[in-house]
Amino acid sequence: MQEVTGEPLYRDRVCGIDIGKAELYATIRVPSDKNPARRASETRRFATTRRGVLALADWLRCWQVPAVVMEATSTYWMGPFFRLEAEGFECVLADAKQVKNLPGRPKRDPSDSGWLAQCFERGAVRPCFVATAQFRVIRLHTRYRRDLIEDRTREKNRAEKLLESAAIKLSSVVTDLHGVTGRDIMNQLIGGHRDPKALAQLARGRARRKISELEHALEGAEFFTDHHARLLKTMLERIDRIDAEITRLSEVIETLLTPYEEQLQQAESMPGRGRRSAEDAVAETGPDMSRFPTPAHLASWAGRTPLDHQSGKRVGRARHKKGNRYLGGVLGETAVCAGRTQTREGARYRKLARSRGKNKACVAVGNTQLKVYHKLLSTPGMRYADLGPDYYQRRAQTRRTIDYHVRELQALGLEVTLCRLPEPGQAATTPAA
Repeated sequence: MQEVTGEPLYRDRVCGIDIGKAELYATIRVPSDKNPARRASETRRFATTRRGVLALADWLRCWQVPAVVMEATSTYWMGPFFRLEAEGFECVLADAKQVKNLPGRPKRDPSDSGWLAQCFERGAVRPCFVATAQFRVIRLHTRYRRDLIEDRTREKNRAEKLLESAAIKLSSVVTDLHGVTGRDIMNQLIGGHRDPKALAQLARGRARRKISELEHALEGAEFFTDHHARLLKTMLERIDRIDAEITRLSEVIETLLTPYEEQLQQAESMPGRGRRSAEDAVAETGPDMSRFPTPAHLASWAGRTPLDHQSGKRVGRARHKKGNRYLGGVLGETAVCAGRTQTREGARYRKLARSRGKNKACVAVGNTQLKVYHKLLSTPGMRYADLGPDYYQRRAQTRRTIDYHVRELQALGLEVTLCRLPEPGQAATTPAA
């Protein structure tokens, strides 16, 4: 029998921080002066203000602690994390699932900080992705723009419900209630006009084919009172203000992302993506794909892969984690848009939507898009080259043809070994039986 003093440590001097809104608890673990085989630990409380975090930094320097780990608690971790990072410490952000509380261990802030330090010193914590200082600023703008777009959508829905409550069925006829025709009609309603025939004559473009339908939809305008008009005017004014703010933010984002025009064009070349979705994606992931070792790592980080909580057969539906909310919103939009295109991703979306539903099709196509996105940004100058909407049919036909010929040769008593011919300039691949 051989006596051992403990497990080998991944780090010699560490600090674990449990963060709250107003205060934090920090626990350091360093080698013991009395017995090198044992560890010395101390826990202190600090404020989360600038003065408190600087005091924590001085305390860590006294004990020569170079690395700090903290749990991702709401947005409270950002201030201490960024401050300690600026002071030269190696900061690691831990996912709550990695350091979750175990049964039988007391659940208090001081003990939580000690538990974080113990997990960190044994290498049981994987660092979460944290954007660089430059992209933190870009993220603030792109995320706020997306929040404004969601606010605008909610306000437009309120305006539609207001018209419905007044028996005006305008949204059932016009494609876009807030297009040119819809806005002209709503402005006339606010101005006091109630004649359905005169209002229907305001139609423009393709909406003029529906003048008779517009007249029927606007026949309930007598229920549209002055109170409705004042509310509708307030809603439309707020929509216009949000539109102006979104335009201003977009100009700022364009300026901030000017050095990354190549990456934006690469992301924009994918089907279903426009300029805004490319900007949002690059802002969330950053242009450096080396921070994600493989495309699968990026898809997992974004929450577009199924969760595995057990090693045996999975029972029930396979769920995916939440991931990045803003990147998930972009992927949901681009997956649906790609589903309307005659591309390989569009064919994949339509195929899965028919068999497994639109929600799972969005997740699966989002996974594919992230893997393509990782490949594009990892290869400078590369653009998306579509494989065609018949890609899956051609692949299935190729497999059927190969299987048929292999069976025919085996029926003749021959042993078949398959290998793919190398492309020009490449070495031959290993044969596969």
